Amino acid sequence: MTTNPTDYPLLSKINTPDDLRLLQQEQLGQASDELRQYLLNSVSRSSGHFASGLGTIELTVALHYVYNTPFDHLIWDVGHQAYPHKILTGRRDQLHTIRQKDGLHPFPWREESEYDVLSVGHSSTSISAALGLAVAAEKEAKNRKVVAVIGDGAMTAGMAFEALNHAGDIHKDMLVILNDNEMSISENVGALNNHLAKMLSGSFYTGIREGSKKILGGIPPIKELASRAEEHLKGMVVPSTFFEELGFNYIGPIDGHDVNGLVDTIRNMRNLKGPQILHIATKKGKGFEAAEQDPIKYHAVPKFDPTATGLPKSKPSLPTYSQIFGDWLCKTAEVDPKLMAITPAMREGSGMVEFSQRFPKQYFDVAIAEQHAVTYAAGLAIAGENAVVAIYSSFLQRGYDQLIHDIAIQNLPVLFAIDRAGIVGADGPTHQGAFDLSFMRCIPNMVIMTPSDERECQLMLTTGHKLNQPAAVRYPRGSGTGAQLPEVNETIEIGKGLVERQSTASNNKIALLSFGTLLGEAQQAAEQLDASLVDMRFVKPLDEVLIAELAQDHKVIVTVEDNAIAGGAGSAVNEFILSQGLALKVLNIGLPDQFIKHGTQAEIHQELGLDSEGIIAQVKSFIS
Repeated sequence: MTTNPTDYPLLSKINTPDDLRLLQQEQLGQASDELRQYLLNSVSRSSGHFASGLGTIELTVALHYVYNTPFDHLIWDVGHQAYPHKILTGRRDQLHTIRQKDGLHPFPWREESEYDVLSVGHSSTSISAALGLAVAAEKEAKNRKVVAVIGDGAMTAGMAFEALNHAGDIHKDMLVILNDNEMSISENVGALNNHLAKMLSGSFYTGIREGSKKILGGIPPIKELASRAEEHLKGMVVPSTFFEELGFNYIGPIDGHDVNGLVDTIRNMRNLKGPQILHIATKKGKGFEAAEQDPIKYHAVPKFDPTATGLPKSKPSLPTYSQIFGDWLCKTAEVDPKLMAITPAMREGSGMVEFSQRFPKQYFDVAIAEQHAVTYAAGLAIAGENAVVAIYSSFLQRGYDQLIHDIAIQNLPVLFAIDRAGIVGADGPTHQGAFDLSFMRCIPNMVIMTPSDERECQLMLTTGHKLNQPAAVRYPRGSGTGAQLPEVNETIEIGKGLVERQSTASNNKIALLSFGTLLGEAQQAAEQLDASLVDMRFVKPLDEVLIAELAQDHKVIVTVEDNAIAGGAGSAVNEFILSQGLALKVLNIGLPDQFIKHGTQAEIHQELGLDSEGIIAQVKSFIS
């Protein structure tokens, strides 16, 4: 998608930030307007993250204008908001390929550009990485600057505060920009605040501030008086904040959509010593009214018509696994007042909107704090409540120690509803749910279930909810198969698989052991291969009795899973077969030992041989 100079007279000439820095400062407003329009036109045609990028247009322009990127390090937290950054750093004409197979990565990605300093996808990593870079920059002594941009949502994670605490302690030169898109700009930000921010970031005020500390520092009573005087001065002109207590110099809040005000303030702050925080107020979806009104709905969008009202209605489809989970929560809460559901800031994604509205006293969004979510559930369980943690597979990675230390060791009855398990698709390596079976399987006391459809999913959720030990049900992103749902109180026997098909072959019989929602593909493969097919259902405890029975009249066992082969469900089968000395050939089909790039789920499954044709080809190659 080429940039028409007629539509974008300035943006069409900006192929790198060096080109941006050739503009006069008074041209930055027009450049920002063109950038916003280009983002709107591109994403509406190709799909992708949307509202966050609209909110950081002016900030992105100001940062690349003031800082000498890529020599100066600019780090984006998460990266939903980094589309404007990609446009200004040589990837403008490829933006229409973002999140598509072999296209631009959905987030900042080191392999893609020298301007992407840190590869990201999960929140709250920016300040820690920036501090490491700041320490290295000081050692290097080339006057390299380091900036981290973090949103108010990402600032809710404990990791961000750990980094702030360390940064304030070792006092290295770095700038943290807190992009706050929850504040009301009209009430809290205006000409006066912008003027004061410039004044407080200027050399006169900082000179007085640092000089007075040095002069009066040796006299304890006067030092305290000077400190109080400073607090009083700052308390009159900027909001009270605890950032100063952590050792940061705090400036703001200022209007994050005033590009000239941003440039003036950031230029002043660029040369300040020690850790700095600039607090800016922005609006998600800025410049596109529908996205401003509903930034959650417009967070990530399909292709849409910017001139139409609203996003296109998706075709009627079967309920997603997230919706199945949300419905199960509501049905179960109706009969279980002790059910307590927890999510780390994934209410919409985990299908919990209706539950949060109907059962507000049993619903807890703990913000982006996965570790806390898990241990909070432990506390609820100790007190006799029935805790359910709804969490994405790749986000549970962040709560792994808590899963072991606070849940499993104490054998607490907490149910983990693990969404986005297996291949997720367009969000790429940081979001693929490739490892949960592997990292949970080695933990004692865990019961791990892999439903093959939505009926099995609900049965397993109820079974796990009623268990007196830790349990996990893992299910993928996307829709179910249309299976009839069971009664809400129905359960299944722990550790028992289901034989779906018996081979009619007379010798060298093959048995396919399927774990999870690839059962449909395995079914087609089993019919083509005349193989037996088992829906294993449980990764832990494994149905060892059934495997031993299959070993009596089958020569080849094939395991199929949407998880890393290394340490996954197939590994559990291998371990059992080896321990029993069974004379069987075993083939494990799953995700290879590499990070899986972005693309649609179907594209990736096909590429990795996880569709029926791929399973058939792998089995034939193995037995020949």
